[in-house]
Amino acid sequence: MAIDYKAEYDTRSRVKEHPEIFARWKRNAAAYREARKADGTKIDVAYGPSPRQIYDFFPANSRDSNAPLAVFIHGGFWRAFEPASFSHVARGMNERGLDVALLGYDLCPQVTLAAIIDQTRAACIALWKAHGKRITVVGNSAGGHLTACMVATDFKALDADVPADLAHIGYAISGVFELEPVLHTPVNDSLKLDHDEAYKLSPIYWQVPTGHVLDCVVGGDESAEFLRQSKAIADAWGGRGVWTRYEELPGANHFSAIDPLEDPDSAMVARIVELAQRSAGLPL
Repeated sequence: MAIDYKAEYDTRSRVKEHPEIFARWKRNAAAYREARKADGTKIDVAYGPSPRQIYDFFPANSRDSNAPLAVFIHGGFWRAFEPASFSHVARGMNERGLDVALLGYDLCPQVTLAAIIDQTRAACIALWKAHGKRITVVGNSAGGHLTACMVATDFKALDADVPADLAHIGYAISGVFELEPVLHTPVNDSLKLDHDEAYKLSPIYWQVPTGHVLDCVVGGDESAEFLRQSKAIADAWGGRGVWTRYEELPGANHFSAIDPLEDPDSAMVARIVELAQRSAGLPL
C-alpha cells in the first residue's frame, strides 16, 4: 500500500494539542530568559548579515569558563520558529554545567535549504571563534536534520582556522534525514526541492568520518515515517563507522519529545552532558 506522506509528516494534525504546547514553550522560554538575563546571557548575537542569523548564548549556571558547549538548533520544517521560542531547553543543560547556544537561521522560502545548512555551519564557526570550544550539536525536527549535517561537516575545509571535527558529536531528536518523502508533502511548497537536490541535501547519504557520533532519538508516539527516519540513519551511518544510537521515547509525540531538555535530572540531559564532556575531552 502506498505511504500517505502528507499524513505521515503532518506533525500538527497528529498532535491536536500543539497550540497549547507552543503556548507553553513561549511562556517557559520567556520566563527562562528573564531568570537568566543578569547572569551573562547574550541575546541576538549576530553571526551573519540577516536579522535571523543570530544566536542566543546561555552560560552554564556554574559560570565555569571551561564548561563544554552545546548548541541547540530549533525545528519548524525549516520554515518556522526562532531561538527565542526555545530558550527554556537550555535549562537542563545549564544546570548540569554546559554552556548552551541557540541558533537562528533564515527560513524557506525566503532562502533555500542549502543556504540554511551553510548558515548553520557559519554559526558554528562563529561560536568557535568566540569561545574556542568544540560543539555538541542538539536539534529537533528540522534541527535534527541540521544536526546530522553539522556532524558530517569538515569545518577545516570551510575555514582553515577551525578544527575539522568542530561539531563531530550530535544528538538529533525526531529528525528528517532523507528528504525524498518531503517532496510529496505541502512542506515542499516552501522548500522547492527537486529529486536531485533532495538527495544532495539528505545527510543519510553523506560520508561521515569514522568515530563521529550521532544519537537518533524519536518520540514513541510519532508516525511510522519519523520512526523510520531516525532508525534508518542510525543504521546507515553506523555501517560506515559512525558511533550511532537509536532510542524511542515512550509516550512522546513530535513536540513533547524535547520536554526532557528542561529537566536537569532527565536521562536525555544526562546523555547530552556525557556527549559534551567527550567532545570537550573531559573525563566521563
